[in-house]
Amino acid sequence: MTRSRASASVSGGALGADPAGGTLLRRASLLRPLRHAARAGALAVKAAPGLLTVYVVVTLTVGALPVVTAWLTKLALDGLMDSSSSTATLVRLASGLAAVGVAAGVMPQAAQYLRAEMDRAVGLLAQDRLFTAVNSFVGLGRFESPHFLDRLRLAQQASGMVPNQVVNGALGLGQAAITISGFLGSLYLLSPTMTALVLVAGAPALAAELTLSRRRAHLAWDIGPTERREAFYSGLLSSVDAAKEVRLYGIGSFLQGRMLVDRRAANSARRNVDRRETFVQSALILFAALVSGGGLIWAVTAAHAGRLSVGDITIFIAAVAGVQASLVAVAGHLAGTHQALMMFDHYHWVIAAGPDLPVPVSPRPLPPLRREIEFRDVWFRYSEEHPWVLRGVNLSIPHGKALALVGLNGSGKSTLVKLLCRFYDPTRGAILWDGVDLRDIDPAELRLRIGAAFQDYMSYDMTAAENIGLGDLEAFDAPEQIHAAAERAGMHEKLSGLPLGYDTLLSRKWLMKSRQDDPAIGVVLSGGQWQRLALARAFLRNSRDLMVLDEPSAGLDAEAEHEIHMSLQRHRGNRTSLLISHRLGTLRDADVIVVLAKGRIVEQGDHRSLMGASGEYARLFDMQAVGYQSAEKDEPTATGLR
Repeated sequence: MTRSRASASVSGGALGADPAGGTLLRRASLLRPLRHAARAGALAVKAAPGLLTVYVVVTLTVGALPVVTAWLTKLALDGLMDSSSSTATLVRLASGLAAVGVAAGVMPQAAQYLRAEMDRAVGLLAQDRLFTAVNSFVGLGRFESPHFLDRLRLAQQASGMVPNQVVNGALGLGQAAITISGFLGSLYLLSPTMTALVLVAGAPALAAELTLSRRRAHLAWDIGPTERREAFYSGLLSSVDAAKEVRLYGIGSFLQGRMLVDRRAANSARRNVDRRETFVQSALILFAALVSGGGLIWAVTAAHAGRLSVGDITIFIAAVAGVQASLVAVAGHLAGTHQALMMFDHYHWVIAAGPDLPVPVSPRPLPPLRREIEFRDVWFRYSEEHPWVLRGVNLSIPHGKALALVGLNGSGKSTLVKLLCRFYDPTRGAILWDGVDLRDIDPAELRLRIGAAFQDYMSYDMTAAENIGLGDLEAFDAPEQIHAAAERAGMHEKLSGLPLGYDTLLSRKWLMKSRQDDPAIGVVLSGGQWQRLALARAFLRNSRDLMVLDEPSAGLDAEAEHEIHMSLQRHRGNRTSLLISHRLGTLRDADVIVVLAKGRIVEQGDHRSLMGASGEYARLFDMQAVGYQSAEKDEPTATGLR
């Protein structure tokens, strides 16, 4: 039944040495942007198909308006110069120009509104898909990886803007293509040579913009860690959680200095890209101006020689300007789309990452715990570069018993809990639930069977009832269950006395939606009260197969700690429990006490047998007992320790 986690690697050497393999790699790199473009487009279609259709029609129509305006202007000017033109014809041309002018003024505004609506619709769907993928991660490994966190930050940025940027880029290309086609056709009628010259003049702008877009996308990845550090320091400077220590230790200027160092580093990287971009674009503008100036000289010379009419000069000037502007727009759209697709790669990576731990296709049913949870020769380390945290642990948590874990910091207690909740898998060995390997079970089903209060508990900026109800969402609309859990944790009286009772917001970060006229309604609890609330959240799962309490009373005073442990003893009954605490006096009534040292079990037994063995447990217990003893012989805590 014992398993080993196998690792496999695929060498790229053969592929790199094979010319065909190199071709495949290049082809794959070319196809990736196209695949991302298709995915982004599909996202937009899924989010708002009708809205997208209207947006496409309006955007492409706007692209034809400059060409129509130029031709109507040419015809009107030529008509004015031709004495044989009728007034009715000129009026029709003027009316057409007026109508096109109205459309040119109104339709871009409509397109802007439609784009904003598309941004909202696509952004909502993209964000939903992103965090659906994030919530599908079974374990904690990715959230402890700096590379993943950098990708996730860029993916969050990409989810709100990139899909629509791709759509807008494609539509912008279509719009520019319509404008360019119309103007190039007009120019060709006047001068095929000038047509070719204007068209070729746009090629450098296109190549330059694509190069710059690649640099911008790489910049976002390169400075990602720096920006996250800057956000970390700014968060410390503006967080109420850190405010006390920042002011007490006088470290605000130090943290501010660290923040500014990272900000300057990011600014420097951006400055280098901006300088290059400014130089390149200035050169391109100068080149475009030279082409336009040369074309204008040719047109004036041709008109003076009688080869062009006044209307021809008008449409020539409009066509040259329109083609150049559209080519710049094409370059900008291609560059923006290219950059967006490179950012979309981070989004797609997170979306397509899949489970971080293997999930069985057909999971075995999880029976109610009836015998034991067994750790069978469990070894664990976080990576091959890390030292072993657990070394060959063999442990049984009997059904209906309370097992306590004891050990110094770093001995592996919390890691053992993480494995039990399947936040990680053992590197070697197996964890069995009544003989069923946890890797063969649906992780969601496993966690439904576990109630837990962790040492690093969460305090949610939500109402008191919501803070407790998060422990079991089915109890969200069952206030009696929430009140009972708070009663067990010794918080019912406190919460009932808040301004809005259990509906009081436990935060000063924002106003309650229902009481925005009264910012004083929000309440901030003490550390010990927050810990009791975390316990209440765990007690809401009191009927589950296993209760895990990791330092459940570390932040409580002596009286509160006594109350909590008395409550735990009363309600524990024959429930299976795993207890962790550095205060050994609170664990002495556990059925089994297991002592961990450097990832190994060095002792186990009940309190009496371990004290009689005079081993590691007895040493630690006596050390704490000495700390509690007073010089006064009648000190109440000096008795009953052994």
